Amino acid sequence: MTIEELTIRLKQEAESFNQNEPFASPMLQEQILLKDSFKEMLTVTLACGLAGEIINREKLETLINSCFEKFPEILECAKKDLVATVLRDPACLGYLEPLLFFKGFQGLQAYRIAHALWENNERFTAKMFQSIISRKFGMDIHPAAQIGHGLLIDHATNIVIGETAVIGNNVSILHGVTLGGTGNECGDRHPKVGDGVMLGAHAQLLGNIHIGDGAKIGAGAVVLGDVPSHTTFAGVPAVEVGHPKDEMPSFNMQQDFTQDAK
Repeated sequence: MTIEELTIRLKQEAESFNQNEPFASPMLQEQILLKDSFKEMLTVTLACGLAGEIINREKLETLINSCFEKFPEILECAKKDLVATVLRDPACLGYLEPLLFFKGFQGLQAYRIAHALWENNERFTAKMFQSIISRKFGMDIHPAAQIGHGLLIDHATNIVIGETAVIGNNVSILHGVTLGGTGNECGDRHPKVGDGVMLGAHAQLLGNIHIGDGAKIGAGAVVLGDVPSHTTFAGVPAVEVGHPKDEMPSFNMQQDFTQDAK
């Protein structure tokens, strides 16, 4: 799906709701139907979600739009994240819902703005974004973290991703996940997560460890060491309990790690 095709799909969904649910009409008009592009839709949606006592919506729209102009790859990542959410979340009934309502999707896109600011050496502003994102969406992602595309961040509450964390493409992350350090050490101190990984709810990954491509981490696991590719780890501390049935466990979202037993 291209960004242009996504724009058309969002307008079609919005028009259907606009006709049948008049209470939602003002929001649908302002954020979707009166916009000409996915970029404009995402800009106003993020600005509405982040605006408040620190910075007003108008200034946020200007800043976010400027980032999209300087870093157009953000929009491509956002499109892939939106498609991933629709494909992997059974509670998602279309493309409009995650764009307007899912804090995991919105918080991830706001992080992408903060990361762009960080890379552009506007680091205080990036940290300000991190603070707002944490309070508005309940997820704390350091703007220096490196995150790929095609992510599903489901529910999002209490997710923490540290400064030197790296997350690959097509990863699925459930609520309560931490990619953190093991103490007050400095330098490269956070986990590195490969492509296609699924991180179960409240999994705690601590230290400069590596999670291989296609690995699966069970809910509530505490992971303190490297995890080989295409391996399922669970427990406290986490140990190998089997292997996922699929190359990319992030896609099918099978969260019962007992099904992966050897």
